[in-house]
Amino acid sequence: MAIEIKAPTFPESVADGTVATWHKQPGDAVEGRAKVVAVALVATFFIFRVPDTDPAEMQAKYGSAPSQMVDIGDGRLVHLRDEGPRDAPVIGLLHGSNADLHTWQPWVDALSDDYRVIRFDQRGHGLTGPAGDGDYTLTAFGADIDAVTAALGVERFVLAGNSMGGAIAMGYALANPERLDGLVLVDASGAPIEREAEGNIAFRLAAMPGVGSVMSQLLPRSLVERSLTQSVSNQDIVTGEAVDRYWELARYPGNRDATRQRFSTPRSSFAAEEVGTMTVPTLVMWGEEDRLIPYEAAGWYMDNLPNSTLANYPGIGHLPMEEAPQRSAADLRAWLASLPLAGNPEDGGTGA
Repeated sequence: MAIEIKAPTFPESVADGTVATWHKQPGDAVEGRAKVVAVALVATFFIFRVPDTDPAEMQAKYGSAPSQMVDIGDGRLVHLRDEGPRDAPVIGLLHGSNADLHTWQPWVDALSDDYRVIRFDQRGHGLTGPAGDGDYTLTAFGADIDAVTAALGVERFVLAGNSMGGAIAMGYALANPERLDGLVLVDASGAPIEREAEGNIAFRLAAMPGVGSVMSQLLPRSLVERSLTQSVSNQDIVTGEAVDRYWELARYPGNRDATRQRFSTPRSSFAAEEVGTMTVPTLVMWGEEDRLIPYEAAGWYMDNLPNSTLANYPGIGHLPMEEAPQRSAADLRAWLASLPLAGNPEDGGTGA
């Protein structure tokens, strides 16, 4: 009789390398169905296990000019791109979870003639790789913003963030309002709004106790493709090139373990009272069909941020800067024109 072996759903005990859910004691015989399960688990692990990517190959593919590897202190190198006129107003861009600086390319193309646009792979992501101290708190991410801007000689700037990057930007603005001319939240996390049930399969798996350890070894390309498909409404951006980039950089040495550590780091939502103290002008941009962080979260930010403007996008999901690049960049430009930025190209450089 032929036995069909299918990829199993991993219980926590299997992910932790124990036999607890088999109801056997160590040393007991494992027979019948348990033996089949054991064979299936081993087979699945070796079938779906994918190695890390080669750092030199990834740096050649994703780190060519205008990329730089910048020392931000203590020998830590950060992969960044610093584009646009040196004397123009500065816009810093923070990508989301398991993304990288390339997610902002459409905005860079639209803005870098008139603005100095700085973006970098955050700790545990892209070519920057994992944090040596294993710290993935908002405080640590915020300290990296200080370190990057110090290394580039930037004092004041507009800060934009998508998803996880939005929460980091929000936390930074609350702690350092004197450094920011403006804040842009693009489908940002951090609001006390329950996420949609279907969400993003890779994020759901990474957040499950024990499963994150398995994912540090198993990351099939099909899972990455499905996760990207679930995150956006404009499926035109789910190209083979985009899927390859997410998949390859997620497997940059140390990044998968960094994802596990990051998802196991305690997170708390911002409180309305805290957000209500914000003094920085804020643009809230949101895709109305975001299935990862629902549109209701935009309403929460709008209700609680004292000086906020909303730009909403019907038919768009979690990544407006990629799904609706021209509309979102135009909305950003219009909002920037309202800010008293020194050298603002939108007002003829008067800053008035």
